[in-house]
Amino acid sequence: MPLSDDSRYLKGGPVAQRIIASVREDAAIATAEGFPPKLISITVGDTAAVDVYVRNQRAKAALAGIGFEERRFAADITAGELEAAIHGLNADPRVTGIIIQRPVPVHIPIKTLQAAVHPLKDVEGMHPASIGNIVYNQLDLAPCTAAASVELLKETGLDLKGLEVVIVGHSEIVGKPIAFLLMSKGATVTVCHHMTRSVAAHARRADALFVAVGKPRLIKADMVKPGAAVIDIGINAETGPDGESRIVGDVDAESVKHVASWITPVPGGVGPITVAILLRNTMVALSRQRARYQATYGVVDKLAAE
Repeated sequence: MPLSDDSRYLKGGPVAQRIIASVREDAAIATAEGFPPKLISITVGDTAAVDVYVRNQRAKAALAGIGFEERRFAADITAGELEAAIHGLNADPRVTGIIIQRPVPVHIPIKTLQAAVHPLKDVEGMHPASIGNIVYNQLDLAPCTAAASVELLKETGLDLKGLEVVIVGHSEIVGKPIAFLLMSKGATVTVCHHMTRSVAAHARRADALFVAVGKPRLIKADMVKPGAAVIDIGINAETGPDGESRIVGDVDAESVKHVASWITPVPGGVGPITVAILLRNTMVALSRQRARYQATYGVVDKLAAE
């Protein structure tokens, strides 16, 4: 059965379209009130894969009525110079959000850059303060991929209260935030990692299984509970028997789809929603900045820098 006709697939496109439509309404109102939202993308060096992401972000931002500008820096820029550039964007009232495209050169610590972005402009949800806020149930500025994954689970209609959730992968920007996002909704969450003794044993009892480890086809049908929802966040390049390269997830979708009630396709699942969440986060950031502006100056007026 073609993917487009298979109701078991949780496709991200329709969800992303709904989010972008909502963002477009908010952006139009903010622009009319003198606060046009604007994203700045930071790219370091020349990476073809990054260019694809930037074009996609630019296109979706245009659909949502959000300004988008790319700033390119040479691959040999120092971490200090890049931090200084970020601090300049932090201070610019015309800039709503800052996106750091990955990868960056090995001599630049990505966590340092994430920490340099002001929390009010952290539309990727990766500043330590943004991650920490999730622990305290401040969930409206979560890391984009984590939030996108949870959006897809909500599409199933499953009641998250008491739901048995297993997450395979415990990264700071995907696995761990997903766990906190779902715990805030009342789910019972288990997180597996490289020291977990039996990932399969945990996975088999999950009503909802999230996988983000970067290992193609790691999860097989015998590791999935019948009727479960499977959210595959992995993106891996795999060369087939015909010598052609294709993108596959961390789940063996062809076998698992006969066991699970829902499964995300790769590509076409979590990915499209991730960009939509980035745009939604931009409007959250703008709202927070306007509130700060009002608290500081007593009125909400057009940006002085316009």
